[in-house]
Amino acid sequence: MISAVPLSAWVATLAFLAVIVYVDLRVIARRDHEVTLSESVRWVTFYVALALAFGAVLALTAGGHTGAEFFSGYITEYSLSVDNLFVFVIIMARFAVPPLAQDKVLYIGIVLSMVMRAVFILAGAALIAAASWTFYLFGVLLIYTAVTLLREDDDEPDFQEYRLLKALRRVLPLTRDYHGDRLAVREDGRRSYTPLVIAIAAIGLANVVFALDSIPAIFGLTQDAFVIFTANAFALMGLRQLYFLVGGLLERLVYLNIGLSAILAFIGVKLIIEALHGSQIDHLGSVPLPEIGILTSLGFIVVVLAAAALASLAKNRIDERANA
Repeated sequence: MISAVPLSAWVATLAFLAVIVYVDLRVIARRDHEVTLSESVRWVTFYVALALAFGAVLALTAGGHTGAEFFSGYITEYSLSVDNLFVFVIIMARFAVPPLAQDKVLYIGIVLSMVMRAVFILAGAALIAAASWTFYLFGVLLIYTAVTLLREDDDEPDFQEYRLLKALRRVLPLTRDYHGDRLAVREDGRRSYTPLVIAIAAIGLANVVFALDSIPAIFGLTQDAFVIFTANAFALMGLRQLYFLVGGLLERLVYLNIGLSAILAFIGVKLIIEALHGSQIDHLGSVPLPEIGILTSLGFIVVVLAAAALASLAKNRIDERANA
């Protein structure tokens, strides 16, 4: 497994993340009201600051290049995760999750998906180490995803109940109604699970499906398994509170898909170029293949996201004036 950090750093980081997860779950368990806007702002700020501090420490201890890889990966994963919030909104509505229980559903589902993503990351790192052609595969997959994302109809986000969820419905003894934010209750003398279990499974599965796009994307920025895992972990941990903060504003980001499509296509091309360099191909005919560094990638990602956000705001203002 490729990594620039020692095993002790892995152990310390995993312990730190476990503490954060535990503390957050304790906060959720004690909350007796719906998540407010001010709470969401504070938690989003906390998680972003935590990621920035972690990246700074990583840059100081493992080198500036590794730190830049983390920030590139974190921004990419976080921006791609924003698009996932559309599906989370649909899941919450389709399963009619009570507002007080939505925080728990999101968090447990995200933590479960974090564990499953770790398996994807380790498998991807092993595959890349064993076969150089993996870069070609990931590159083509990202370019295809970019084209697909560009052609999506933003007005009708797609979500289908996965077969695993249907199987859970048949296997688990489920109550007909929700019982607050409880996952299980006793009915007629036996233990039964509430529909929250299915909603949590839906969130976790949706996150794993989205990982099929985001994991290859971050492999295009770095092959360090530690950087990939931590960038994913920090992006996912901050995603829950972002749901409550910007859930109502997502429809205003009309050009988000275009920006994300450009980023995925850029990383896909970068992967293919790196694969060609690895095959000792430095020219296509008379055209030299460029070396795309991590700082160039980071700058491109930031500029594209900023441009998509500003263009969305400008279009919204034009539309509002026209309606007025």
